[in-house]
Amino acid sequence: MARKSFSSVSSGAGMLQWLGLAFIILIADQFTKVLIVGYYHLGDSTHVTSFFNVVRAHNTGAAFSFLAGASGWQRWFFTIIGTLAAVLILWLLKSHAGQKLFAFALACILGGAIGNVIDRVMYGYVVDFLDFHWRGWHFPAFNIADSAITIGAACLILDELLRVRRTH
Repeated sequence: MARKSFSSVSSGAGMLQWLGLAFIILIADQFTKVLIVGYYHLGDSTHVTSFFNVVRAHNTGAAFSFLAGASGWQRWFFTIIGTLAAVLILWLLKSHAGQKLFAFALACILGGAIGNVIDRVMYGYVVDFLDFHWRGWHFPAFNIADSAITIGAACLILDELLRVRRTH
């Protein structure tokens, strides 16, 4: 029977830490959404600060409600896209678990993507509840999954900029 090399064992352990981060993001996302669905009706809002409310909103589309007005096909389209993204991210994590910033970014995106896929399957929409506003202008409501995806995307950009800088 072949023995695993030290590097493959450590990369497996590295992947576990990134899967753990994705799981924490997923749990935080789903827990907060369960609270919102349990205590708020669609459109209910609680004023928190002069620039922040907690609100229950439903997004049948993608980011910034892209395709929210479509006839319903987008639910399964975005569910499939999110699922395929999760599979690709798992493969990338397995291959690159030792690249800390890259793997951190992927783990954030993975946790967020799975959180929003769960919403689409369970409800047919994504539950959003974080509502920031300024002088009558409201940023589109979002959730912890969206925040994690955004942080992950920013870290991917940073990782690429750092990689390009190292090669020059």
